[in-house]
Amino acid sequence: MPFPKQREIEIPLLAAIQRLGGTAKPRDIYPIVAEQFPELTPEELTQTLESSASTRKWWNLVQWVRQHLVELGELDGGTRGVWTISDAGRARLKREGDRPNHRPGQHERDINIHDLAIANRDEVKRRLLTELKNLSPVQFEHFCSVLLQHLGFQSLTVTKRSGDGGVDGHGEFRQGAVNLRSAFQAKRWTEGSVGRPEIDKFRGAIQGEFDHGVFITTSRFAKPAMEASHRKGAITILLLDGAAIAELMVERGIGVTRQPVYLHDIDATFFSFDEG
Repeated sequence: MPFPKQREIEIPLLAAIQRLGGTAKPRDIYPIVAEQFPELTPEELTQTLESSASTRKWWNLVQWVRQHLVELGELDGGTRGVWTISDAGRARLKREGDRPNHRPGQHERDINIHDLAIANRDEVKRRLLTELKNLSPVQFEHFCSVLLQHLGFQSLTVTKRSGDGGVDGHGEFRQGAVNLRSAFQAKRWTEGSVGRPEIDKFRGAIQGEFDHGVFITTSRFAKPAMEASHRKGAITILLLDGAAIAELMVERGIGVTRQPVYLHDIDATFFSFDEG
């Protein structure tokens, strides 16, 4: 899902600090604020910035909100390493009902560059998925071959075999010192979800000839399909759904152009010097 807007995080952040006694360390605050956005997945909460593999996007977003609240006087920014709510912050919580899950209406939301950058990324991913669904099945197979090349697969060939669970292409994938023979199946579905039967048919088609499989779809995978992708004693099937494909395309610049718009921020960990 799209990350919440900065304005939507302000009240949950103030409430989280208040809940922790008015003063707390950032690492204790991040998960409490996240509780107010249950739609965020574990993967999104641990996703890191492209420019800094050690910085989580969620933490960075909350840090931006914290800085804005400091500028408003609702948080005290005078002590490094701890975030403290001010009298103005408590007053705002009281005024707005002290509702940690408060979500402002459209008229309340502020527009800023950081929010626009996130909104742009989400919009591009939606447009990518639309483009993929508009491809013909054969075009989608060739797209999958290009995508897998960007993921490190080599000697890829698009094939056409008849029968349920057929192989749409194959190649090699290096894992450590071992080259794995890998096959892929491409399902350009515009609706519905891929179920376990499709995964089982694909595994049956490649068992004995390939070491690894990749199932790629513009749709999504049902829970039984995800559970069936890893089975003890059976070939592992890597699953890539529409959302994962779009995310990979944006991250790796596959079919996506990037314009250098830089947002500058202070590294909150840089100033954590010892006093000894």
